[in-house]
Amino acid sequence: MTKQLRTVEKTGVSFDTKRKSRISGKKLADLLPSVIDETMKQVFREKSAQVISNYIGNNCHLKQEEIVEKSDAFSAGLERLLGSGAAVIEILILKNLYRRLELKFKEKKGHKFPDYINELKKKFG
Repeated sequence: MTKQLRTVEKTGVSFDTKRKSRISGKKLADLLPSVIDETMKQVFREKSAQVISNYIGNNCHLKQEEIVEKSDAFSAGLERLLGSGAAVIEILILKNLYRRLELKFKEKKGHKFPDYINELKKKFG
């Protein structure tokens, strides 16, 4: 092969094999809460992002560090609060997360937020 960069596709997540070692040290459980916070602040500003975070924490009984393990509860709470707008926010979160992991995000028909997180969990733990 003449290409220096090879892309591996497994379970729908693409990543550059040369970058794998550099990003494998990043824990998804550490990264996801900060990406969610960053995305919420981009969309809703500081105070509204805090209200959403408090709602998820209080009404879904979900701490930020539990979101990777309970991504379905996070998604359900976001949907209860934002209705159909939750799907848009989830896609923005996923795009930011994939960017931080140096991966290419690709929407897949029938996939929901927890499906993407579960795929990433398998790769990054």
